[in-house]
Amino acid sequence: MTIDLHAHSTASDGTTPPAELPRLAAEAGLTVLALTDHDTFAGLAAASAASSGVEIVPGVEISCRLDDAEVHLLGLFVDPGHEPLGAELELIRTDRRRRAVRMVERCRELGAPITLAQVEGIAAGAPLGRPHIAAALAAVGVTDAFTPEWIADGGRADVPKHVLSTVDAIALVRAAGGVAVLAHPRSVKRRAEVSDTQLAALAEAGLTGVEVDHPEQPPEVRDRLRAVAAELGLRTTGSSDFHGDRKPVRLGECTTAPDVFAALRASAVSVS
Repeated sequence: MTIDLHAHSTASDGTTPPAELPRLAAEAGLTVLALTDHDTFAGLAAASAASSGVEIVPGVEISCRLDDAEVHLLGLFVDPGHEPLGAELELIRTDRRRRAVRMVERCRELGAPITLAQVEGIAAGAPLGRPHIAAALAAVGVTDAFTPEWIADGGRADVPKHVLSTVDAIALVRAAGGVAVLAHPRSVKRRAEVSDTQLAALAEAGLTGVEVDHPEQPPEVRDRLRAVAAELGLRTTGSSDFHGDRKPVRLGECTTAPDVFAALRASAVSVS
């Protein structure tokens, strides 16, 4: 088995339609792929219907608040029909639009002539997010959108959004029959990293795993995360975090060991 547990489609901020992901996964030699679009299950039915021999794991990536920083939580093997989780994701998506409207306004105030219609065209029906605004900014010559000058966390055009606490998100994922895995906790591209102490607290709150092998986490970071995870009894996963053409990574660039995948599946069954 070759397993990638973190990938995005056009249902959120990826550039690949969900129905095309199984074919690309098979071409990359994958046998298992988790579709983990941001705050939505909208692409899951299309991806599952086109599975082509690749197992599609139902998943979601939830934006959460951990102390004063934003982190992302992967819910794997979740029931997409679970009403409390679905209601919370709907609230997050609704607030994404409010946030996007205000961010576009701020960008315009800062001199970037983008429009909401332009951003919505780029999103093509997906929940509006910063990557769509960044693409609109790039179209008018702003090539460094994810900086404090523009839309980075706390940047001049950034706007706070509704987010769950990470502990509450873990509880929702577990209630929906899934397992919670903390995504890229020490990515070199994010402003804040999750400390050993914070990981211990999340493990106590029901976190099952931590994404260790990730394209944005260098070898020394992975080694430390693996050691901490072992101390805390957390499973360690590997994933590409594929976004199509939006990021220079390929499906299967990082993978999860089959025994870890089996343990995650067993944990999901035990809490469903």
